Amino acid sequence: MSGAAGNQSAGTTEDYSYGSWYIDEPQGGQELQPEGVVPSCHPSVPPGLLHTCLAVLSIVVLLLLAVLVRRCQLRPHCGHGRPWLPSPVDFLAADGPWTVPAAIFMVLFSSLCLLLLAEAPLPFPTLTSPSSQDGETEAPGGPWKMLALLYYPAFYYSLAACATVRHEASHLLGSVLSWAHFGVQVWQRAECPEVPKIYKYYSLLASVPLLLGLGFLSLWYPVQFVRSFSRRTRVGSERLQSSYPEEYLRTLLCLKKLRSSSPASKHGFLSQAWICIRHYVYTPQQGFRLPLKLVLSATLTGTAIYQVALLLLVAVVPTIQKVRAGITTDVSYLLAGFGVVLSEDRQEVVKLVKHHLWALEVCYVSALVLSCSLTFLVLIRSLVTHRVNLRALHRGAALDLGSLPQSPHPSRQAIFCWMNFSAYQTAFTCLGLLVQQVIFFLATVALAFLVCMPVFHGRNLLLLRSLASFWPFWLTLALAVTLQNMAAHWVFLKTHHGWAELTNQ
Repeated sequence: MSGAAGNQSAGTTEDYSYGSWYIDEPQGGQELQPEGVVPSCHPSVPPGLLHTCLAVLSIVVLLLLAVLVRRCQLRPHCGHGRPWLPSPVDFLAADGPWTVPAAIFMVLFSSLCLLLLAEAPLPFPTLTSPSSQDGETEAPGGPWKMLALLYYPAFYYSLAACATVRHEASHLLGSVLSWAHFGVQVWQRAECPEVPKIYKYYSLLASVPLLLGLGFLSLWYPVQFVRSFSRRTRVGSERLQSSYPEEYLRTLLCLKKLRSSSPASKHGFLSQAWICIRHYVYTPQQGFRLPLKLVLSATLTGTAIYQVALLLLVAVVPTIQKVRAGITTDVSYLLAGFGVVLSEDRQEVVKLVKHHLWALEVCYVSALVLSCSLTFLVLIRSLVTHRVNLRALHRGAALDLGSLPQSPHPSRQAIFCWMNFSAYQTAFTCLGLLVQQVIFFLATVALAFLVCMPVFHGRNLLLLRSLASFWPFWLTLALAVTLQNMAAHWVFLKTHHGWAELTNQ
C-alpha cells in the first residue's frame, strides 16, 4: 500500500511538472495571435452593403440629373442616342473648371490602385464566396478585377456628372452624393485602419488621395450650391465659351501697356533669380490657363508617383526594421562562419550590425525621397515647357495646324488618343521612378559605406586615399568639362530670336 501510495504521489508530481510546461497555452480553445500579425477586422456594417447603397444612390442621382436636363432644356442639341443624359465629353470640355475633373480622376485612379489588395474587386455581398476550411472568406478574382476596371469609372460617373449640368439642383445632388462617398470612406478607414497585407497601414496611406479628392468635392459642391442663388442669370453661362480668350487677350494688352508705360529699370539679384526659377518651376500666370487634359494627365502622373513610392516604402522599410529589432548575439557566430569578425565583444557586434542596418534604411529612404523629388521636378518642368509652347501657338508661331475645332468639346478620337497618351506617360513615369530608385540607392549606399562611415569611424579609408592619389586626373577632367562648356556657350553658340543656334561647325 505504501509503495502504491508512493507511486501515486510520484505520478501526481510528474503530472504537475509536465503540466507546467504548457502553462502558456490559451485556455478554452483560444489561439494566441502571433506577434506583429494584424488581426482581421470585422466592421459593424459590411462593406458590400455600404457599396451597394452608394451604387443605388449614384443611379438615382444620375436619373434625377437626366430628368433635370430634359425638363430645363439645358441641352438643346441632342447627342448620340440619349439626349437627356450628361455626356462624358462635357466633363472634358475646355470651358469648365479643372479642379473637379482633377479630383474625380484622382479618386478614380486611387480606387483602381486599391484593387491590388482588395479581397473583393466588386464589393457586393453576392460576389463573396463562402468561407473556406480555414475560416477565411475567399473572394473572387481574375475576370472580376478586369470587370472592376470598367465598373469604377461608371461608379464615379454620377459624381462627375453633377458638375456638368450647372444647376442649383445638380449642385445639391452633388453635395449629397459627395458627402455620402466621403462619409463611407472615412467610416471604413476609422473602423478598420489596419490591414494584414504588405503593411498594416498601407490601405490607410494609399487612401489619402482618395480622401483628399472626395473631401474637396464635398466642399466644392456646397459652395457652388450657395453661389448659385446669388447669380440667377444665365449670362455668364452663355459667355463661358469666349470668356477665356477674352481674359487672355485682356491680360496681354494690360501687360503690354504696363511695359510700355514703365521705364526700363535694372532688375536686382533677387528679381533675376526669380526669373530663372520661373523657367524651371511652374508658377500660375494671370490670364493663362493650361488645357484641361494636360492638367488631368499631370494629376494622374502625380497620383501614380505617390502610389508607387508608397509601395516601395512599405515593402522594404518595415522589413528592415523587423530584421534590425530581431538581431541578437547569435549574429556574431553567423558572421564568424563567413570569416568576418567585427569585435570580440558580442554586444558590440550587435550594435555594429544594427547601426549598419539603420544606415541601409536611411540610404533607402533618402534614395526614395531623391527619386520622387526629381520626378516631380521634371513633371513641373514639363508644365513650364507646355505653357511656353502654348503661348507661342497663341501668338501664331505655328500656322500648319489644320482646321481649328469649332466646339470646345473634344471629339471621341481626341479623347481616345489622350487616354492612350496619359496611360503611356503614367506607366513610363513609374518605370523611370523605379530605375531612379535603384540608381540612387546604389549611389547612396556607396557614399555611406565607402565615404561617410569610414570618415566617421576613422578607419578603412582605402577608397579616399586612392582617390586622393589620382588628383591630377580629376583636376584635368574638371578643367576639360569646364572649358568645353564655356567654349560651347560663348564661341560656338549664338542666340538668334531667343534661341541658341550652332554658328560654327
